[in-house]
Amino acid sequence: IGGVLFSLEEGASYWSTKLTWRAFFCAMVTLLTLYTLKNLDSWWGQANIEKLFSFGEFNSLSGEASNFSIWELLLFIIVGCLGGLIGACFNAANEHLTIWRMKHVNSSPERRVVEVILVSICVTTISFLLPALWWRCTDLPNDIMDWTNQEKNLVEALVPYQCERGKEYNEVASLIFTDADVAIKQLFHFREAGENDIATFSSAALFLFFLPYITMATFVYGIGVPSGLFVPSLLSGAAFGRLCGHLLHKLDHASGTFADSGTYALMGAASVLGGMARMTISLTVILLEATGDMQYVLPLMLTLMAARFTGNVFNEGLYDIHIQLRKIPFLEAEVPALAEHHEIVAGQVMSTDVKCLRPVERAGVVHDLLRSCRHGTFPIVDTSSGGTLYGTASRSTLCTLLQRRAFGQPEALLDESVANGRLGPRRLSPLVQWDTIEKVYPRYPTVEDVDVAPGDRSCWLDLRPYANTAPYTVNETASIQRTYRLFRTLGLRHLCVVNHNNQVVGIITRKDLMPESLAASLLRGRNAHSMVDDDDHVLT
Repeated sequence: IGGVLFSLEEGASYWSTKLTWRAFFCAMVTLLTLYTLKNLDSWWGQANIEKLFSFGEFNSLSGEASNFSIWELLLFIIVGCLGGLIGACFNAANEHLTIWRMKHVNSSPERRVVEVILVSICVTTISFLLPALWWRCTDLPNDIMDWTNQEKNLVEALVPYQCERGKEYNEVASLIFTDADVAIKQLFHFREAGENDIATFSSAALFLFFLPYITMATFVYGIGVPSGLFVPSLLSGAAFGRLCGHLLHKLDHASGTFADSGTYALMGAASVLGGMARMTISLTVILLEATGDMQYVLPLMLTLMAARFTGNVFNEGLYDIHIQLRKIPFLEAEVPALAEHHEIVAGQVMSTDVKCLRPVERAGVVHDLLRSCRHGTFPIVDTSSGGTLYGTASRSTLCTLLQRRAFGQPEALLDESVANGRLGPRRLSPLVQWDTIEKVYPRYPTVEDVDVAPGDRSCWLDLRPYANTAPYTVNETASIQRTYRLFRTLGLRHLCVVNHNNQVVGIITRKDLMPESLAASLLRGRNAHSMVDDDDHVLT
């Protein structure tokens, strides 16, 4: 469910009931696949939920009461603010690094491979040096009779690197050499509620792990391998949160004033992840699904909100930064501030170099147009009425018609008849059924798959049966706010711009609504366009 909300909150500029069902179905299939593969050894009997990613079982340490006091919500907000600041620093550093990569590395596949090798060597070297530099071996907890099985299993997972096996363990190695999910559970569930209680990880070990780990994550995120953000953010944030809890317990000699360090580790993990991604609703649900404990609903909500507000003071979320760097035309929920402060109309933003077709067109003209540009949709204009919009035709439909040779004979009609509008209701080319066109979805033919013979170039292609005769349009004098809302609410990719006579004067795509495009449109006048019908049927 958290994944569905994640796609809604961060990954989609248009949402619908159908898209909700598709996202839910994908999440269900993913979980079913994990259940099947992870439980092959039990022959699909009772599922072992420990094999799936989770934060372990959170138990109340004081009976029916929660693991934290009400007044500690203020401390959780402070942890959230610190996590938001850490996330802002992470995003700023990764943004500058990504810009450098795009200029010097991503242009060459060989350089990307070399970068992956060098980063792997550096990360591996640092990961081995850090435990080696930790000079102290810590005794294993002995009095664990009242500990849960989960805590006893975590004790067995402690790594005795350069220490006596069975008696001691290396604190830093236990965080680096174990799996990430095991390290997260260690930070969440080892008991530490005061100065005289078990302190599995010291403040120095947590700091020595946290700072290099989050620095390495900054360099790794964005290289030429699939590298995620969730687990590194959770692990580094858990170390940061447990460090905060440990320092608070150093001030609490009476033991019990503050919540256990595992609770602060959970808040720290949420704050750092929220400070990087700037998500609230989906992260709250994801973390609750992983913890399975409803007592943390309010603390997580407050921590994530504090992290989001603090991070937004300095920069945007990491996903938004990478979307902008790759120039992906993603429309945010709100209209860009530039459009709110200036009076911009659709006529200023639109592209006037519109590639148009006639309702009945020569096959050669259609083929040449498809090869000359990569547009996804072409307006169909009635030249007999001065360029009145007749409809639109998609690129996939045109390629399919050319591939299936849905042509009429060259002598069936003259160019003068097309220009004068003397077409009549009779179809001039063989009709291709819609199920024939759509059955190849999504693998529609491309223009490279189409070969129009010289004898077919003068044949007529009747586009009237396949045209969308009621496309969405906007008047050239419409405000940019209205245009933006049309794209967002209807999930549009393009929008035809017409004048008061319903003549096509331009077209708007999502790229035209980006802040940089809107800034450039301010230099244009409200009627900075002209419409000319040339021999190639291109309106400019």
